[in-house]
Amino acid sequence: MLHFSLQMTLTRAYNRKIAIHLSCFVNNHLCKGAMYILKRVLNSLKLRLTSDFQWLHSHLTRWTKPLNTSLVLGTVSDLFRSKSQLVAENALLRQQLIILRRQVKRPGCSKTDRKVLVLLARAVQTWKQALFIIQPETLLRWHREGFRLFWKRKAKVTSHKPKMALVLQPHLSS
Repeated sequence: MLHFSLQMTLTRAYNRKIAIHLSCFVNNHLCKGAMYILKRVLNSLKLRLTSDFQWLHSHLTRWTKPLNTSLVLGTVSDLFRSKSQLVAENALLRQQLIILRRQVKRPGCSKTDRKVLVLLARAVQTWKQALFIIQPETLLRWHREGFRLFWKRKAKVTSHKPKMALVLQPHLSS
């Protein structure tokens, strides 16, 4: 939908610019017959650009859509994964079920839930397919926030006093 609204905005801006340039050009140099031909050419160009944007939008949507694998293909692919990967994916799915079982209309993720989901997603290769209640971008955002907090705390100065006192003694020359 974003691509379509961007396309419409660009098309409107382009149409305004063309109209201004066209009116100046027509007033100075062209007659009505040439203006009619130019208007048809520009309209066909606009239709062509619109159809190209729609084609691009539909293909981008199709290319970025997650894969819908069947149960048989999923089971066969699981045969080639290690036990630790399967256990981690199972734990990731269980954590999401724990969040969903809370007796509220829209269950929220606590800080602990976020940390657990981020840590479990690190252990699962196909973590994007294993997420059902949150978006992958959300999980990545939580990971970045945790990373920032970790380094902020690690880089924090504990005290402003120097660790070793420097004592300057006068240099005695003989």
